Amino acid sequence: MKVGIIGLPQTGKKTLFQILTGNEITDPAKAFNPVPGTADILDSRFDRLVEMYAPKKETKARLDLVLLPKMEAETISKGDIFKEISDMDAICHVVRAFEDEAVYHAEGSVDALRDFDMVNSELVMHDQIFVEKRIERLSAMVKKIKDEDQKKELVLMEKMLAHLEQELPLRLLELSEDEEKLIRSYPFITLKKLVVAVNVGEDDLGNTDILDAFKDSCDALAIEAMLVSAKVEAEIAMLDSAEEKQEFLEDLGITSTALETLTALCLKSLNLISFFTVGEDEVRQWLVRKEAKAPTAAGVIHSDLERGFIRAEVFKYDELMELGSEAELKKNGKFYVEGKDYVVQDGDILNIRFSV
Repeated sequence: MKVGIIGLPQTGKKTLFQILTGNEITDPAKAFNPVPGTADILDSRFDRLVEMYAPKKETKARLDLVLLPKMEAETISKGDIFKEISDMDAICHVVRAFEDEAVYHAEGSVDALRDFDMVNSELVMHDQIFVEKRIERLSAMVKKIKDEDQKKELVLMEKMLAHLEQELPLRLLELSEDEEKLIRSYPFITLKKLVVAVNVGEDDLGNTDILDAFKDSCDALAIEAMLVSAKVEAEIAMLDSAEEKQEFLEDLGITSTALETLTALCLKSLNLISFFTVGEDEVRQWLVRKEAKAPTAAGVIHSDLERGFIRAEVFKYDELMELGSEAELKKNGKFYVEGKDYVVQDGDILNIRFSV
């Protein structure tokens, strides 16, 4: 599952990518090519479980990120950027809201809402052009050969075009299962979930007015939005110890890093949740599709566990933190035994019983 990071030039997207992945980009040529990387999922629950169990090994879940070329006149006119975006499973759009005279802005001034709307319009326009070309081709084909599937697709394309002409993304369009199958292989961008990271200066990290300005648009377009300060996150990343990082956050009045929020929103956009396995040997975080049942989660750990699944022993992260130990959970009836139909919840701690 890949999240593509996009944005106009000088928005801070490269800085965020470097902090998340640890990949330092020094080659200017890479600005015109996708740069892949992986990021640890930042989750304070994992850190607390490690503190509690003091395991020999700790393994965080990871997220595939791709820094995509900056969206500017050249890359947009060539169209390659849209093909690269269409290969992603979700998109993180970094929008600049910080003022810095030393960092130029392609449009001559900082206006986060203007830039947000402009990029959204480009994405909608890409899908609209594709649909228009597809309608033209299907119309010609249907005249020559009376094919029912092509007729159905033509009706669907006309429905999609009417939607896109209202400057609305396709993720807002209700599609049946059959309609989804018809377009599954097509490079539609606005069907994908979108997270907007508004990159602000340190002084604006707690400025709710900035996010409020995006609220109506984001709610209407099914977009998740958050504030992040790439500059502050870079400073946090340079600190050596967890204690120093926590002290820095407290001085700024921040409960968790913006990158923790960002990775959580990326998981949400991909429809993924976290579950954990714990013990003296290892504490590990795993990712699974929301609404997945216990055998599917077992299969994420190892295919044998899914194949030979018997039951899942489950306890809840919040209840473990409240009661302090597995022994106390058992005493209080908070240790659950679940079967094949159990739907795994975010934050579940699982122990899989199986026989192969």
